[in-house]
Amino acid sequence: MSRETTARPAQTGGATRWSDAPSRDALQLIAEGVTKVAGFGIAAISVVRSDGKLEVMAVAGSDEAGESLQGRRTPIDQLSRELDKADDWGLFRFVPHERLDPGVFEQWGWVPDIEPIDAPDAWHPLDLLTAPLYDDEGVLRGTLAIDLPADGRRPGEAQRAVLNTYAEQARQAVIVALEREALADQVRMAETARRIVRRAAAQLRMDRIVEDSREALVEGFSAHGMWLQTFDQDGRGTIYSAAGGASELDPEMVEIAQAAAHRAWDAQEPVVVAPGRRPFGPAIDRHQGQVIQAFMEEIGAGSLLFTPLGAGPECLGNLVLTRLEGAPDWTEAEATAALDIGHDLGRAILNARTFEREHQLVEELQALDSYKGQLIATVAHELKNPLTSVMGHLEMLESSPDFSGTTRSSLHAMDRGARRMVRVIDDLLLLSKVGDAENPLIPVPVDLYRIVEEVVDLITVAATQKGVAVQVEKPVEPVVAAGDATELDRVCANLVSNAVKYTPDGGAVTVSLGRDGDEVLLTVTDEGIGISEQDVARLGTEFFRSSNPEAVAQPGTGLGLAIVSRVVARHHGRMEIESTLGAGSTFRVFLPAG
Repeated sequence: MSRETTARPAQTGGATRWSDAPSRDALQLIAEGVTKVAGFGIAAISVVRSDGKLEVMAVAGSDEAGESLQGRRTPIDQLSRELDKADDWGLFRFVPHERLDPGVFEQWGWVPDIEPIDAPDAWHPLDLLTAPLYDDEGVLRGTLAIDLPADGRRPGEAQRAVLNTYAEQARQAVIVALEREALADQVRMAETARRIVRRAAAQLRMDRIVEDSREALVEGFSAHGMWLQTFDQDGRGTIYSAAGGASELDPEMVEIAQAAAHRAWDAQEPVVVAPGRRPFGPAIDRHQGQVIQAFMEEIGAGSLLFTPLGAGPECLGNLVLTRLEGAPDWTEAEATAALDIGHDLGRAILNARTFEREHQLVEELQALDSYKGQLIATVAHELKNPLTSVMGHLEMLESSPDFSGTTRSSLHAMDRGARRMVRVIDDLLLLSKVGDAENPLIPVPVDLYRIVEEVVDLITVAATQKGVAVQVEKPVEPVVAAGDATELDRVCANLVSNAVKYTPDGGAVTVSLGRDGDEVLLTVTDEGIGISEQDVARLGTEFFRSSNPEAVAQPGTGLGLAIVSRVVARHHGRMEIESTLGAGSTFRVFLPAG
């Protein structure tokens, strides 16, 4: 007869966890063959699960029996105690009803409602005929149980031989089915891991990593719930629930999880915590396991899989997946896949942590840059007012007839120095203005050729004194940029004046304008002293002066190109620099067309 305990497996969408349809169908065909050919009305095939129970996977011969037995579980030790009383019938074991323990009758599942025939070898409804199915290594993998012989008699020698043939077929089918199920588990876990890595690796925030991972984790592991804890540099961290947001746990549970995660990562072993499971492994001691089980009772979890997260030697957190009471036990394949995912999530967490640190550093640098801009603007304003007063008094003194030639020369020198300081202050104020995020650019169409003409006209005197020829090239059509005319005027003035300043006597400077797609192009080329490759990389930095002695000999503050760089960036443009020491330089400025 077919008797199984009433414990049922976990359900997912109304179906048992057995997902390999071809294997299940093969077991069902064998069970049906027993009922059709071997002369028995009921046949049931069970497989051994990792929790030490037999789960009925195929029932044939009776819809009533199928509804009652399908998916039921029987503890192996309970069946083994009854088989110890059995007669050896080859692959089958037979236990007559009179040997069975009357106390277990109420624990069995379906019992046929028949009256035994009047014969010495009559079949009794509580007779037990089961074939334990072992693999080649002698490990029990399942059973074939049969009931209701068609003739109402216990099978004879000839019928037993037929039954043994079916038992061998069932043995092979169960072994193959379990192997295919294990492979399907591994494939499912691998796909879960791929989904998690593919999603989480692209995120740089922990809440988004959890959000993109939780669905794949819960679905892939047939879990009821999950939470993920990350560790910061101090060993503490944040706990994210299945809903994706941060959550709170009992402080004792948090401490246990933190310590267990480090031990589990060192041992590279996930931990399963379930009622009656001992020991818990190297990561969790007996007392901690009892605390965890008490917590599981509070939240209604039947078992959990605890997996450390990390990268390299560093443990970065832990992942906990829970199942309800009665759900299948965690398999070795699931534990292995969870540990692999722990590595992948660990790398994602490390990337997120690095990004958060970089983001924080950028914010600090931006705050520092803002402070520097405010400081420059404040100092420049404070200096400009007294300098204006100094220059005014110098003008009055220079017009006085009471001073001799020597005194007047000193006054001229003071005036030149004061005017130079004013230019430096003006540059500082402009640098602060174009670098202020709260001073937005309001672009308007700007005729670059008109600006270039004005700049060249102003620089003509200095260029003529050095014998430097300044040539302007422009296309037939107007060259109009979108931007601020005053700021773009400063860009042209700084580039052209630098070109004239650093070009030796008798050299040439070329200023050209053009159109390049959706951009306008301003190019300034000189035949000057050139710039080294190392210095080119630092051009645009405030107060930077070239290391070339010839360049250092020229007066300057190192703010001109810094202003150019900031104005170009503020206009959403870009600047390219080509230079060769001793041969000259070319500056190209690309700006949005107006």
